[in-house]
Order: sequence, then C-alpha cells, then structure tokens
Amino acid sequence: MKILVIDDHVLIRQAMQGVLKKVRRDAVLLEASNAEQAMRIIAAQPDIDLILLDLTLPDRDGFSVFTELRERHPAIAIVVLSAVQDPANVMRALELGARGYIPKSALGDVIVNALRLIISGGTYVPPEIFAGGELSNTGMRQFAGEQTPRPIDIGLTDRQLDVLALMMQGKNNKTICRTLDLAQPTVKNHVTAILKALKVSSRTEAVIAANNLGWKFPEIHKR
Repeated sequence: MKILVIDDHVLIRQAMQGVLKKVRRDAVLLEASNAEQAMRIIAAQPDIDLILLDLTLPDRDGFSVFTELRERHPAIAIVVLSAVQDPANVMRALELGARGYIPKSALGDVIVNALRLIISGGTYVPPEIFAGGELSNTGMRQFAGEQTPRPIDIGLTDRQLDVLALMMQGKNNKTICRTLDLAQPTVKNHVTAILKALKVSSRTEAVIAANNLGWKFPEIHKR
C-alpha cells in the first residue's frame, strides 16, 4: 500500500510517518511539501492508494488540488488532514468525495483509528463537527444534542455491543469474525441490528452516532 502525505510542515509529515506505520507496517510512505511536488510524485507513481492532503499549501489552494486529483486520479482515496475544523470545509471535502476529514489536533490514537476505518472502507468525520446541525448532501444525521439513548438501552445484545465496539476501532467484518470467533453471516446480522437500533444506514453513520453518544471504545464482553 502506497500512501502520500502532502503537507508543507516537516514535523507533521514526520509525525504522520509514525502514525501510518501503526496503521499499516507494510505501507510505502511518500512525502510532498507542496502541490507541485505532489503532482510530480503522483505522475511517477500512479499506483498510490491513499493521499493525506493538507488544505493550506504554499503554492496552491488545497481544494483546487483536491479537485484536480479527483479528476485526474479518481481511483486514489483522498483524506483531508487539516488544522481547520470549519464545518463548511468538512462539508465541501465530503461533497468532493473525501474519504475522511482528520483534524491535526486529534490525538494519535484517534488518527490511527480514523485511518483504520478509512482503509477498511469507511469514512471518518470528527464527531464535534456535528455540533451545529446536519452535514448537507452526505446522508449523515445529526446525533449530537438529541435525546438518544445509549446503545446499551436500545435493545442491543452484549455480542452486538462487542461488534459495535470493534466497528468503532475501524475493524472490518473479517477481523471482527476472528476476534469474536463468529461466523461471517452472524456478524453481518449483528451489523444490521446495530444500524437499525441506531437508526442509521451505514457503518460510518453508526460509528459517528456511537461517538456522539459518548460511547468510545468500550470493553469487549468476555464469553
């Protein structure tokens, strides 16, 4: 897996090197300090799988870079890595097709789990971004501020809570099967029950909902 970090701050690039190695030890990590250098790297290595893009670059606006990348390399997943947590920026990034929006101020473990979620097929949005209402055109509901019961109170079994806990850690169904020693159809049924209980339609929405309920990385129940 090839991952390109585009950021003009060398300390951020170095920090992301350490974070990404925790996510994928076998990852090939590339760095660019500006848009021009990034475009040269991508042209030379079009098999890049994931790009972490800062929106504030010295030579170009980050969104213009994002748009060009989406047009020229639609198969590459793009995640915004930004110091700005403006809801308008988050909405715009998601509408352009970003696979996630990660604040630079997030703790290392949060970034690791966000990237694991993204690599497993999900989309990460910082829960605090929901404080003002719904994100337009993303299909994601606003859960913060609603009088929604905790997962334990909405009819989920202990095993379904275990599945949700692992989903919140960015685990895919195959890993959940191994961790809980469950058959794949059983895990799929549990995921369906979780989505129904949380009144959402995707794994990403379920993780966001649980995060906004303050239910973070609960302990797995022992059998």
